[in-house]
Amino acid sequence: MRMIEAQKIRVSFDGLKILRDVDLELRKGEVLGLIGPNGAGKSTLLKVLIGELTPEFGNVKILDGKKDHVAKKVAYLPQGQVIHWPLSVKRLVSLGRIPHLMPWEQLGPEDEKAIAQAMEDTDVAHLKDRFVDHLAGGERNLVLLARALATQPSVLLADEPVQGLDPAHGLQVMELLSRFADAEHGVIVVLHDLTLAARFCHRLVLLHQGKVLASGKPEEVLAPENLKKSYHIEAKYGTKDAFYIVPWKTVQGVRRTAYGERNE
Repeated sequence: MRMIEAQKIRVSFDGLKILRDVDLELRKGEVLGLIGPNGAGKSTLLKVLIGELTPEFGNVKILDGKKDHVAKKVAYLPQGQVIHWPLSVKRLVSLGRIPHLMPWEQLGPEDEKAIAQAMEDTDVAHLKDRFVDHLAGGERNLVLLARALATQPSVLLADEPVQGLDPAHGLQVMELLSRFADAEHGVIVVLHDLTLAARFCHRLVLLHQGKVLASGKPEEVLAPENLKKSYHIEAKYGTKDAFYIVPWKTVQGVRRTAYGERNE
């Protein structure tokens, strides 16, 4: 079952083409990884999918297409989100329940249960009375993830959710996203960590200069020729227990820019 389907997405800013005829689909029960170098269009694509940004061409279908269902069933975790108010951790996480409440309705037992579960799953329950603006960056990222999960969505779109996290919490977040998808949900996650992408994503979409360079299973998308063209790197590969990859060295002689490259 397709939970999200995007076709021929095009986006430009000030005449610069950011996304060029991008196709993407998210299936129920999978973690789909969006990868690619800085400036490839990953965050822009997420904003199109969530409806924050209207493409100049192309269309997006999410679930059954009903707007009220999107608000309740799709959660979005943006990158580098700024928190403007000195809220407690629990109060911030509770904001994830807003789509399920009528105006001025108070939180009920089911809401409290969802909030508590989200904080436990993200390992922030012990921080519930702390103010969010006093937290370290990694802790704040986990709290924002808890808020998204408190919505109890069917689909989660997460932009670099492991950024700033130590290895243990990075693994914990990816394990959590994997379990979430296994429960007949869907996840689209932007990742720069190719090792985690290979380990936890069912499929990958590799963006390069606003286009889909490769799409498919991690071992197909992370092939040496794709890494060399998009990231200008070489990697070490292994298959013990599962396919894995470790970025190893840069390819010499190429200077990268956000939307292209040139030979030195």
